[in-house]
Order: sequence, then structure tokens, then C-alpha cells
Amino acid sequence: MPPTEPLPAPGLLPAPAVAGSEPATASDTASDTASDTASDTASDTASETPGDMASGARPLGPADVRALAARLGLRPTKKLGQNFVHDPNTVRRIARLAELEPDEVVLEIGPGLGSLTLALLPAAAAVLAVEIDPVLAGALPATVAERAPTLADRLTVLTMDALRLRAEQLPSPPTAVVANLPYNVGVPVLLHVLEVLPSLRHGLVMIQSEVVDRLAAGPGGREYGAPSAKLAWYAEARRAGPVPRAVFWPVPGVDSALLSVRRRAEPAQEAGAEVTRAAVFAVVDAAFAQRRKSLRGALAGWAGSPVAAEQVLRAAGVDPSTRAERLSVADFTRIAAARGPCGSAAGPHT
Repeated sequence: MPPTEPLPAPGLLPAPAVAGSEPATASDTASDTASDTASDTASDTASETPGDMASGARPLGPADVRALAARLGLRPTKKLGQNFVHDPNTVRRIARLAELEPDEVVLEIGPGLGSLTLALLPAAAAVLAVEIDPVLAGALPATVAERAPTLADRLTVLTMDALRLRAEQLPSPPTAVVANLPYNVGVPVLLHVLEVLPSLRHGLVMIQSEVVDRLAAGPGGREYGAPSAKLAWYAEARRAGPVPRAVFWPVPGVDSALLSVRRRAEPAQEAGAEVTRAAVFAVVDAAFAQRRKSLRGALAGWAGSPVAAEQVLRAAGVDPSTRAERLSVADFTRIAAARGPCGSAAGPHT
């Protein structure tokens, strides 16, 4: 596992002033409001390295991204969480940190204008790009054909909502997920693809920085919660570095970061317990819905009463006075299993 690496600000396109960032200068503002300046064009040209030429894929720079968006009549929307990466160094770093093998099939969710797609195509055998916006989905093959013609046959684009994705809809089982996830649905999308695509072995996703901290948190910390425990059911997770706001267009109002995930055996399999994921997640939801309460009180509704909750907790070897944030996903699994086969009630709760 490589060490965590920060993604340096690229300096390709100055960012406008946003909360928590350095004030923009007049030249910064002029650079940001111009859609295709001479300096942007020069920066785009300079961003193409000998490695890009050898890989067969020309990256998208700031002027390329804005020109492509203008040609498509595209205005990024908050509803779809559209913030497009325009820095070649950032997408190259993401592709490298994803640790892809040459024979891997990559699932990319929300490819947008194709910046990350162009970095992934040389590194993998195939890229399955799932895009909800029909305009972007329709334009992506042409962008790849223009900027990576020798790699275009590696790309498959599916126009659909990633939350509705099923394994049978894909031409081949993906082994890795690498994506700039829409912030408004990042967590449910990640959990969904890990659930429905058991072929996924690992991944690297970019989402809101504070969400990355919550997903990577372990038991006992302030940031640990239901999303942390649910992700731990599927995978080991760690923060893999920050991503500067300036690499996006438009510049987001929040910080971003990379989350690395690696598939693990499900806790029920490790414990030899006869319990379903849904049953375990029901315990997790009930426990964190009232996280300030002891588990005896927080799980009273789930178990039927405080007394019944205490009986189940003691059967699972968990202290009833403990709070939810102290439990690992293995603990939640034992609690669900102690209630009965598949997490159902084993008897009357009094």
C-alpha cells in the first residue's frame, strides 16, 4: 500500500476567492472568467507530457474543459453535483494511486467531460463509464476518439443512474472503481456499487473531505458513524490525500479528498454467523439514530424493549451501557446474529 500523498495545487488555472481560501487577485479573476484565454491554451499545451504522448491519451486542460462545455451548451449543476477536474496532474496522480493492473476493468462513475477517463484508459484493459447526464454520456466517446484514438475501443459508456446499476447491465465484471463521485450522492453510490458488484476488489474515489474522514474513521472517534460501519462491512478504507479546490471547474465551496477502499471478507463470513447484511445494517441504523444513548436504550425499538435489547446485547458479548460509536462492524454483526437466524427475532421480547 503506497503512503498517503497530497495532491499539489496545479497552478494551471487560478481559483477565485472562496471561503477558506486565499483571496483572488485581479489577474486571478480575469483568468477564471475568461473561457479560453491565450494563457489557458499555453497551459493546456504545456500540460501534455512525453508520458501522455507515449500513453496515447492527450489530457484535458482548463481551456479544453471550458471549450468542450461551451460546445455542449453545458452549465454545471449542483443538482447533479457537477464539478469537473481540469488539471492533468491531478488525474494522472489519481490513476497512479489507484494501483491498477494492466488487465483490470475499471468502473468510473460520473465521468463528466472525460478528464479522469483519459487518464484511466492507458492504465487498464477497459473503462466502464456510468454517466447520468445524457449530453455528457453522448459526448464522451467522441472526446476519447479525438484525444485517445488508439484506446477508444477500451471505453464503454452507460447512460444511467449509478444508484440503479446492476451487475448484469455491464459487459464485463469490473475489478476496480475509480471516480470523482458527485458529492450529493457519493456515499450511497459507493455503498451501492460495493453491494451489487462483488467483483470489485479495490477502488479510489474523490468526494467531500469531511465525508472521507467519516468513511475512513474507526470505532471510538467523533467522526465514526453509520456510514463508517456500513463501508467497513465491504472494505477497509483509508484517506489517501487531499485534492485542492483549484483543480475543479466550477470551484466547489468545500474541500475534497481521496478515499482508498480495498475489499475484505464480510464480517458474517469471518465470524461464521448466519446473518444478512440487511439485518446488520438495521442494527447499525438503529444504534446510530440515537447515538447519545446507551445501546440498551438505542436498540429498544429494534429489539422490542430495553429489556429485550439488553438480553440480545449480553448474548452477543456487548456491554449494554456502551454507545454505538464504540462498536466495530464485527460487533454489530454479533448483535444481529444474537437476535436469531438472519437477524430475525428469536422469540418474544419482554
